[in-house]
Amino acid sequence: MPDLPLILEPAADDDAEPIERLNERVFGPGRFARTAYRIRETTGADPGLSFVARVGTLLVGASAMTPIAIGDASALLLGPLIVEPVFRSQGIGEALVARSLEAAKAAGWKLVILVGPESYYGRMGFQGVPAGRISLPGPVDPARLLYCELEPGALAAANGEARGA
Repeated sequence: MPDLPLILEPAADDDAEPIERLNERVFGPGRFARTAYRIRETTGADPGLSFVARVGTLLVGASAMTPIAIGDASALLLGPLIVEPVFRSQGIGEALVARSLEAAKAAGWKLVILVGPESYYGRMGFQGVPAGRISLPGPVDPARLLYCELEPGALAAANGEARGA
């Protein structure tokens, strides 16, 4: 059987249900208790910065970017980033993050944060937020709060609690 190419494209309205089912399979019901979801409850993802990955017609991954404010600075919250478990370790997550970051930069965004492991996201340009600079509306392991500057020096303007924009 021939290899099917990976297709990355903007998320469409009719992708919402398959993305939600994938989220449910990957993260389970506990996902709603996570701190990042508290922000997502008040602000929806930017559809122009949200992407899906398909192998053939099968949706195998998705990424979203939610507009937030950190103090007086505008930023984006990356996530959730989800990949169907049988398709992991094939570069799909990295491809989705790269596409999201490219679109955010092209749209004029300067800063992206996320909650996740630096061991994974570090190779995509993310690094640990300096202690005390940014907080979220709930508990977060400080080592998992990461940022990526799309414009050098963008972190300097962000100080305080992150909240939906």
